[in-house]
Amino acid sequence: MCALAILLKLGFWQLDRLAWKEALITKVAEDLRLDPVPAPGPDRWPAMDMEDADYRHVMTSGRFLEGAALYYIALSPAKGRYSGPGYFVYSPFETGDGWLVMVNRGFVPQDAPTEVRSAALTPPPGTMRIEGVLRRSEKPNWATPETDVKNRTWFARDTDDMAAVLGVPDEKIAPYSIDLDATFTPASGLPQAGETIVKFKNDHLGYALTWFGLAATLVGVFLTYAVSLLGRARA
Repeated sequence: MCALAILLKLGFWQLDRLAWKEALITKVAEDLRLDPVPAPGPDRWPAMDMEDADYRHVMTSGRFLEGAALYYIALSPAKGRYSGPGYFVYSPFETGDGWLVMVNRGFVPQDAPTEVRSAALTPPPGTMRIEGVLRRSEKPNWATPETDVKNRTWFARDTDDMAAVLGVPDEKIAPYSIDLDATFTPASGLPQAGETIVKFKNDHLGYALTWFGLAATLVGVFLTYAVSLLGRARA
């Protein structure tokens, strides 16, 4: 009975996780359609719930600083013209209030000509207002290739480490990055902005069915055993 209770509890827990994940997916879809709100500044960073803030549509004003970090990715499907293996180009952005945030300016294909790629890595000059999607940083795991610091190439979206390598002061950098909206794609077409990847792993229903299936199997085994005992007793 104890084993059955554990299996049922695990199954219902996965159903709770399924409801939570579906609510999160709905919330993200709604957030992406909302008008942008001011990007959280330093006064809000200590209390930020990054899971709740992830994918929020935000805006801020300031200027791009020199430097670029490349996040290697195979973009598919793409919302714009370019797809396949390539890089998201991240550059530090200094806001009018003096704090900084790493900004994903868009996608550049791996096979782009050298001169085109070099031009795409150069951030636009001057003061500007930007709008985009807030994204929390991710950390590499055991399967992630090592960062190629020499070529400024990352294989995980570790924007904290990108900022550190580019020399951005720790105390001024936001604990998130911003993916530019598609309207910020330059006339040249690269970097191709608006390519935020919205993807959630949602296997909770399958896990729940697995646990309930094991529970049903356990009940079946017990009933078979009980029937056999009754048969022996009558014999």
